Amino acid sequence: MTETLGDRLAIEATDIAKHYGHFPALRNVSMNLPAGSFLTLFGRNGAGKTTFLKVASTLARPTSGHLRINGYEVTEAPEEARRQIGLLSHNSYVYRDLSPLENLRFFGRLYGLKEAEDGLTELLSRVGLGRRLNDPVRTFSRGLLQRVGLARVMLHRPRVLLLDEPYTGLDAHAVGILNEMLDEAVAEGRTVVLTTHDLEIGLRAATRVDIIDRGRIVYSGTADAPETRTAYATYIQETRKP
Repeated sequence: MTETLGDRLAIEATDIAKHYGHFPALRNVSMNLPAGSFLTLFGRNGAGKTTFLKVASTLARPTSGHLRINGYEVTEAPEEARRQIGLLSHNSYVYRDLSPLENLRFFGRLYGLKEAEDGLTELLSRVGLGRRLNDPVRTFSRGLLQRVGLARVMLHRPRVLLLDEPYTGLDAHAVGILNEMLDEAVAEGRTVVLTTHDLEIGLRAATRVDIIDRGRIVYSGTADAPETRTAYATYIQETRKP
């Protein structure tokens, strides 16, 4: 039987727990996310959403539980799992003494890519850095750093995109670029997991919404369900009131 896109699980998490000392940052988090999904993960500061992305990206080892990325168990086959992943977080993971073009050349070699120079230039132009190709990244603003990070993430065309508050520091034009690239990725059958505090940004393209609170998934639903906005108000807005 031929496997269809919807049959394949991009992320398969079973009872994921992560403790820092005696503090439980994640408590028995489980989810099955089919390929081509767009999951928005809402949660207030300290709720566990960033910790989950760290575990999913192999930056942090789970205390217990099992997590597979495109079929690869992250604790047993971390290198294979990493090849499936593109991670964009508060740290852009680029070298500040290098230019954007030099960064992409470097990461391209790490991924074993044979990308032509024109392809690297085109990708950087796509994220709005066509005029800053050779400028040292250390001279960039937070928003421009995010653009370099986005180009790095998209370079090897990962099957799973993990994005932790990716809109931080982006102007309206850059937000439009990011949205367009994410929409294209999902249309190609790739999978997006996005964390954000912004309700409307989070609901824009999501096929699924999860809310995490105190390390547990407390709500799961669709972006257009009225219950989603109610749950957001309960777990996010009300907890932020003084």
